Amino acid sequence: MATAFRLWLLVSCGLLLAVACHGLQVGFYQKTCPKAEAIVRAEVQKAVRRDPGLGAGLLRMLFHDCFVEGCDASILLDPTQSNPRPEKKGPPNDASQRSYEVIDAAKRALEKACPGAVSCADVVAFAARDASDLLSGSRIRFSMPGGRLDGRRSQESQTGVLPPPFAGLGTLVNRFAAKDMTVEDLVVLSGAHSVGRSHCSSFVFERLTSGSDMDSTLANQLKRQCPANPGVGNDPVVAEDAVTPNVLDNQYYKNLLDRKVLFTSDATLMSSAQTAKMVSEFAKPDRTWEKKFAAAMVKLASIGVKTARDGEIRRNCRVVN
Repeated sequence: MATAFRLWLLVSCGLLLAVACHGLQVGFYQKTCPKAEAIVRAEVQKAVRRDPGLGAGLLRMLFHDCFVEGCDASILLDPTQSNPRPEKKGPPNDASQRSYEVIDAAKRALEKACPGAVSCADVVAFAARDASDLLSGSRIRFSMPGGRLDGRRSQESQTGVLPPPFAGLGTLVNRFAAKDMTVEDLVVLSGAHSVGRSHCSSFVFERLTSGSDMDSTLANQLKRQCPANPGVGNDPVVAEDAVTPNVLDNQYYKNLLDRKVLFTSDATLMSSAQTAKMVSEFAKPDRTWEKKFAAAMVKLASIGVKTARDGEIRRNCRVVN
């Protein structure tokens, strides 16, 4: 156990050094806005207490932001006359991505405390870290470096790089590799499906209508919850993890072993010996997955960080300055 912990510590330190090369550092706002991270945490706490699903939305937001244009808060930009179809209007986000109001509340509080000091991109990263902590009962607690800048570009067409719920393993591996993320990162971060909800349309056709290896009890339950042809105006949501729906834990991997997952992109993790072995390891109660998830979140949050040449600190997260 001690050896495993030392290995995890070395990996974590290595990742922190790696993100430092991107201009990120832990405690980035210590001088310019000392209470920045506490302000964000307070807003995330209020939101998660009100609705744990908002915490799940913050985890998803970091992933959907960083995989498109890098970690630059481009997912937050609203439609404008000159840009009517930003990222939030893309199919992976429109009508499904939530928790924007949590970021808005945190940014308003930050602007009162430290005007113009804290980027929206860092708010998204800090909020995802805090949601991980709160939803896991503090079993997933880690430091998140700051120093990101906000991007000025956001286009719906770019959201096609996000892994879809019907993707097979090859597609998932390739999408992650394009962001310098490993197969292990893919399996580890998929564990975020331990919390949150999904629209029926994201899995009915591939997993229920067409037949699959889904556990028959779960399949029958979902058929009662979901219409046969979900669509606009008739597309209910269901828990992604019916066992511990509001807890970020390794139940997802136990569900995988029991064939009780919603998406093709989940089930496909059992289709190769390499990823199936990881699933079995992460299903164990030794907190290996929690440690790796923390490290993977830091790595995820360092993708495509903007510099002063192509970034800014927005005053309002929904519009460029």
